Amino acid sequence: MPGLLQDKVAIVTGASRGIGRAIAGEYAKEGARVVVASRTADSVEAAAAEICADGGEAIGIACDMGDREQIRAMVAQAADRLGGVDILVNNAQAFGTRAKPARANPPTPLEDMSEAEWDWVFDTGLKGTLFAMQECFPHMKKRGGGAIINFGSMRGTIATPYTAAYNATKEAIRALSRTAAMEWGEHAIRVNVINPVIATDAYRADVPTEEAQADFESTIPLRFMGQPMDAARVAVFLAGPDSRYLTAQTIYVDGGLVSIP
Repeated sequence: MPGLLQDKVAIVTGASRGIGRAIAGEYAKEGARVVVASRTADSVEAAAAEICADGGEAIGIACDMGDREQIRAMVAQAADRLGGVDILVNNAQAFGTRAKPARANPPTPLEDMSEAEWDWVFDTGLKGTLFAMQECFPHMKKRGGGAIINFGSMRGTIATPYTAAYNATKEAIRALSRTAAMEWGEHAIRVNVINPVIATDAYRADVPTEEAQADFESTIPLRFMGQPMDAARVAVFLAGPDSRYLTAQTIYVDGGLVSIP
């Protein structure tokens, strides 16, 4: 029986680990041909090889989402090698600064926020998301439609202290996504956002002890922390035919945490 994404071409950024890796794997299982995109060539090639070993179809393309020319080249290569683009997942996000990138979000008081940190977070978040969308747009338009899934964050929604650059870029991504949904709907291109609360490397860096994790999980209505697969299956739904009438929405994959005032 064909998968939900049979013969679709999907680009997933930040796909060498965590949520992005889970999405790439699930897309391949649903029949999509997947581009695994991330900054490091070795990591994307390893992730693509794992997907192929599991019976899927994937290629790895190294791409720095803070570099517009690399984004342009990545999308062009994906379309050339796989025949077009139907799905784009903008999951990549860097922290720290270009000179000193970090794997997790370093706490920075607003009054101490440097231009270097602000620019790097926006370059790899908001601007990288915009540029990837712009590069994929003509391919999706030519194919009669497509699905774009961008990533926001609960940090932006609740304005978590000491992560102003990240909060701002994630809320800007939500506004960008709604705008794109309004403009590109006539081309049957749907644009939605996932706001996840998921156990990733960044989460474990922020909440490093079992005691702190238990305290946090006690605030989640479902009383457990979601895993990358929880977000991945929602991403399958948003890319597939069952969400054909859904656009400009933010889906909170957070165990109900958003409901807390």
